[in-house]
Amino acid sequence: MNSRKVNDESGVVQTAADWWTRLRDPHRDEDAAARWLDWTAADPARIDAFERVDELANRLGAIDPDSRAALLREFAPQPRWRRRWLPLALAASLVMAAIATGLAFLPGHDADPVQTGLITTAIAVERNVALADGSHVAVGGATELRTRFASDLRHVDLTRGEAFFEVAHDTNRPFIVAAGAVSIRAVGTAFNVRRTGERVTIAVTEGRVRITGSDGDSMARASGPDALEAVAGQQVSYDPHASGLAVVSISPARATSWRDHRLEFIDEPLDVVVANINRYSTRPLRIVDAQVETLTFTGTVRPDALDGWLRALGKVLPVRVTTVGDSIALASSEHKPR
Repeated sequence: MNSRKVNDESGVVQTAADWWTRLRDPHRDEDAAARWLDWTAADPARIDAFERVDELANRLGAIDPDSRAALLREFAPQPRWRRRWLPLALAASLVMAAIATGLAFLPGHDADPVQTGLITTAIAVERNVALADGSHVAVGGATELRTRFASDLRHVDLTRGEAFFEVAHDTNRPFIVAAGAVSIRAVGTAFNVRRTGERVTIAVTEGRVRITGSDGDSMARASGPDALEAVAGQQVSYDPHASGLAVVSISPARATSWRDHRLEFIDEPLDVVVANINRYSTRPLRIVDAQVETLTFTGTVRPDALDGWLRALGKVLPVRVTTVGDSIALASSEHKPR
């Protein structure tokens, strides 16, 4: 056995800390996030370790430069910790090294420091997170959020997945969620955002939000108006291939049904439905026929009762369901299998 190899737990935490730094690298590989999800999905202990590293990093990011330098001097040489503290020491060393080399999320010498962070979940894992401003976010499975808070801004970038925001009221700091081409602005309200590729769905459960293009005018060109204001009980959907924003009425319970392990869809393409099911299913669904992608579905899917939904799917849509290895293939039933 390699003499440098530590116990299994410390190895997991060290790898988690390595992933933590890699995911923050602006030059990381395009498939880094997918490989990270594969790594976390293999063992529940891995996402626990990653969350411990993330929590430690968030705490370290808020301290002053002198204290951070002192911690680097203390932890970076890897002192002789007792064995039960070794995983934390390894994580602290790697995270603080990232802070020292500029991959961290708090510039040390800004007069007005900016707090940034990363919130991630693995497939079928949900998290409830308290943000630095007192807001709360419920994070769905296989989701990634990047936060950026300062004295004059609160900005969250939803790069994939789904989250429900309960925003602390602060008229001096609007709360903005960017999701692809869409920007959602709120002051004190509650709303759900789901991003599937470039398709975005916003459901407001309390108060109101203002929806615009994230780059100022790209969505305006695609959908007509410069901005749209949505109020409680409304759901707004953005599809880059559609001619306008779609607005429907929705109950608060349905808007956040994923928190009760129910996925609700209203006239949505089957490829969007499948992509969101895959955020909760350990058996991935694959569409193997282009004709199936454009079929639309309205209804409820329970990821914990997926077999029943798949059996019923062929009765309401021209779809043939086939198990292929560890995945499930969806093809058009109008085509005979070879």
